[in-house]
Amino acid sequence: MRVLLIEDEPALREQLVSQLHAEGFAVDSTGSGVEGVYLGSEYPIDVAIVDLGLPDISGTEVIRQWREADRSFPVLILTARGRWEDKVSGLEIGADDYLVKPFHTEELIARLRALVRRSAGWAESKLRCGPIILDTAAKSASVENVPVEITAFEYKVLEHLMLHTGRVVSKTELSEHLYEDEADRDSNVLEVIVGRLRKKLDPDRDTHPIETVRGQGYRFRFQRTGEEN
Repeated sequence: MRVLLIEDEPALREQLVSQLHAEGFAVDSTGSGVEGVYLGSEYPIDVAIVDLGLPDISGTEVIRQWREADRSFPVLILTARGRWEDKVSGLEIGADDYLVKPFHTEELIARLRALVRRSAGWAESKLRCGPIILDTAAKSASVENVPVEITAFEYKVLEHLMLHTGRVVSKTELSEHLYEDEADRDSNVLEVIVGRLRKKLDPDRDTHPIETVRGQGYRFRFQRTGEEN
């Protein structure tokens, strides 16, 4: 999952980048609204965090330019305590949620994950597709209610495929959403990870949850099953 962080306070930005990395996010960050507009327009962002009080252009202007350019990824705004006008203007211009400073990082991360799920059409933290359940809160997987041990990177690949179940996801898309640096992207590594997931999710090789679409990428085969309200 790839997040864009636009925060001009260096200490807070570095702290958030570190904590987001620890939670498995790929992170692009900047303290400039102008650069943030560019990054959000040119990079495959899943979700953005935007401080409204930026030094060059405002956070609301950043969001406005993204929305005018049809960039629809969810946006969480950060605002100073008591500035309710900023919250309203940010939401009206196209933000999806907000947090007031100071905040707990755990709440920020929970809100980010919820925004990404909702943008993909999921209502709850457990992604249920056929016999497979991915618990995005616990970062765990199960098949027919039996826990399956998966690595952190296997989890990230499976999460992206299940969020977009039924759709062909190219290797390029997977790499761009999982890695910050282009130098780290390796389609051979992805093939190995997908191969391991297939063995773990389908040890008897009779359900084939992850299909290879020749020349296009991968598709999680099971459609989502009923979500609890």
